[in-house]
Amino acid sequence: MNVESLREFCLSLPQVTECFPFDECTLVFKIEGKMFLFCDLEEAEKRISLKCDPDLAIELRERYPEIEPGYHTNKRLWNSIWLRPSIPDKVVCDCIVHSYNEVIKKLPKAKREPLQSFLETWKQKR
Repeated sequence: MNVESLREFCLSLPQVTECFPFDECTLVFKIEGKMFLFCDLEEAEKRISLKCDPDLAIELRERYPEIEPGYHTNKRLWNSIWLRPSIPDKVVCDCIVHSYNEVIKKLPKAKREPLQSFLETWKQKR
Protein backbone atom coordinates (compact mmCIF):
# COMPACT_ATOMS: atom_id res chain seq x y z
CA MET A 1 0.00 0.00 0.00
CA ASN A 2 1.33 3.41 -0.90
CA VAL A 3 0.57 6.75 0.77
CA GLU A 4 -2.03 7.72 -1.84
CA SER A 5 -3.95 4.45 -1.33
CA LEU A 6 -3.62 4.82 2.43
CA ARG A 7 -5.01 8.35 2.32
CA GLU A 8 -7.87 7.34 0.03
CA PHE A 9 -8.81 4.43 2.29
CA CYS A 10 -8.68 6.50 5.51
CA LEU A 11 -10.79 9.28 4.01
CA SER A 12 -13.36 6.71 2.85
CA LEU A 13 -14.17 5.96 6.50
CA PRO A 14 -17.13 7.92 7.89
CA GLN A 15 -16.36 11.46 9.07
CA VAL A 16 -12.56 11.16 8.97
CA THR A 17 -10.48 14.31 8.75
CA GLU A 18 -6.82 14.76 7.91
CA CYS A 19 -4.41 17.38 9.18
CA PHE A 20 -0.79 18.23 9.95
CA PRO A 21 -0.94 19.22 13.64
CA PHE A 22 2.71 18.48 14.49
CA ASP A 23 4.64 19.67 11.46
CA GLU A 24 4.36 19.85 7.67
CA CYS A 25 5.43 16.23 7.11
CA THR A 26 3.40 14.18 9.66
CA LEU A 27 0.02 13.35 8.17
CA VAL A 28 -2.62 12.62 10.83
CA PHE A 29 -6.08 11.10 10.43
CA LYS A 30 -8.73 11.79 13.06
CA ILE A 31 -12.28 10.91 13.95
CA GLU A 32 -14.15 13.39 16.17
CA GLY A 33 -10.87 15.23 16.74
CA LYS A 34 -9.13 12.09 18.04
CA MET A 35 -6.10 10.71 16.23
CA PHE A 36 -6.27 7.11 15.00
CA LEU A 37 -3.39 7.04 12.49
CA PHE A 38 -0.31 9.06 11.60
CA CYS A 39 2.47 8.78 9.03
CA ASP A 40 5.72 10.68 8.45
CA LEU A 41 5.66 11.58 4.77
CA GLU A 42 9.38 12.38 4.67
CA GLU A 43 10.57 8.87 5.56
CA ALA A 44 11.89 6.99 2.54
CA GLU A 45 10.25 3.78 3.75
CA LYS A 46 6.75 4.59 4.93
CA ARG A 47 5.48 3.51 8.31
CA ILE A 48 2.07 4.20 9.81
CA SER A 49 1.24 4.21 13.51
CA LEU A 50 -2.22 3.33 14.71
CA LYS A 51 -4.17 2.49 17.84
CA CYS A 52 -4.67 -1.16 18.72
CA ASP A 53 -6.21 -3.29 21.44
CA PRO A 54 -3.26 -4.43 23.63
CA ASP A 55 -3.91 -8.16 23.19
CA LEU A 56 -4.38 -7.87 19.44
CA ALA A 57 -1.28 -5.66 19.21
CA ILE A 58 0.89 -8.47 20.58
CA GLU A 59 -0.73 -11.05 18.30
CA LEU A 60 -0.18 -8.91 15.20
CA ARG A 61 3.47 -8.24 16.13
CA GLU A 62 4.08 -11.96 16.48
CA ARG A 63 2.37 -12.77 13.17
CA TYR A 64 3.79 -10.03 10.93
CA PRO A 65 7.42 -8.84 11.01
CA GLU A 66 6.27 -5.54 9.46
CA ILE A 67 4.26 -4.73 12.60
CA GLU A 68 6.16 -3.36 15.58
CA PRO A 69 5.37 -1.53 18.82
CA GLY A 70 4.22 2.01 18.08
CA TYR A 71 6.90 4.50 17.12
CA HIS A 72 6.93 7.52 19.50
CA THR A 73 3.70 6.31 21.15
CA ASN A 74 2.47 4.16 24.02
CA LYS A 75 3.87 0.77 22.92
CA ARG A 76 1.00 -1.07 24.64
CA LEU A 77 -1.78 0.78 22.79
CA TRP A 78 -0.19 1.60 19.42
CA ASN A 79 1.39 -0.41 16.61
CA SER A 80 3.52 0.77 13.72
CA ILE A 81 3.26 -0.96 10.36
CA TRP A 82 5.95 -0.74 7.70
CA LEU A 83 4.16 -0.37 4.36
CA ARG A 84 6.15 -3.05 2.57
CA PRO A 85 4.95 -5.25 -0.29
CA SER A 86 5.25 -8.27 2.03
CA ILE A 87 2.27 -7.23 4.16
CA PRO A 88 -1.11 -7.64 2.44
CA ASP A 89 -3.16 -4.48 1.91
CA LYS A 90 -6.11 -6.26 3.54
CA VAL A 91 -4.14 -6.63 6.79
CA VAL A 92 -3.22 -2.93 6.71
CA CYS A 93 -6.84 -1.94 5.98
CA ASP A 94 -8.16 -4.20 8.74
CA CYS A 95 -5.72 -2.58 11.19
CA ILE A 96 -6.85 0.89 10.11
CA VAL A 97 -10.52 0.02 10.66
CA HIS A 98 -9.63 -1.53 14.02
CA SER A 99 -7.80 1.67 15.04
CA TYR A 100 -10.79 3.78 13.97
CA ASN A 101 -13.03 1.50 16.09
CA GLU A 102 -10.70 1.78 19.09
CA VAL A 103 -11.15 5.56 19.04
CA ILE A 104 -14.92 5.35 18.53
CA LYS A 105 -15.27 3.03 21.54
CA LYS A 106 -13.95 5.78 23.83
CA LEU A 107 -16.35 8.48 22.60
CA PRO A 108 -19.48 9.50 24.50
CA LYS A 109 -22.52 7.39 23.59
CA ALA A 110 -24.22 10.24 21.70
CA LYS A 111 -21.27 10.45 19.30
CA ARG A 112 -20.28 6.77 19.36
CA GLU A 113 -23.58 5.20 18.29
CA PRO A 114 -24.10 7.20 15.08
CA LEU A 115 -20.48 6.57 14.05
CA GLN A 116 -20.83 2.84 14.69
CA SER A 117 -23.95 2.85 12.54
CA PHE A 118 -22.16 4.77 9.76
CA LEU A 119 -19.26 2.31 9.96
CA GLU A 120 -21.57 -0.70 9.63
CA THR A 121 -23.12 0.85 6.52
CA TRP A 122 -19.63 1.59 5.19
CA LYS A 123 -18.54 -2.04 5.75
CA GLN A 124 -21.57 -3.36 3.86
CA LYS A 125 -20.67 -1.23 0.85
CA ARG A 126 -17.06 -2.45 0.73
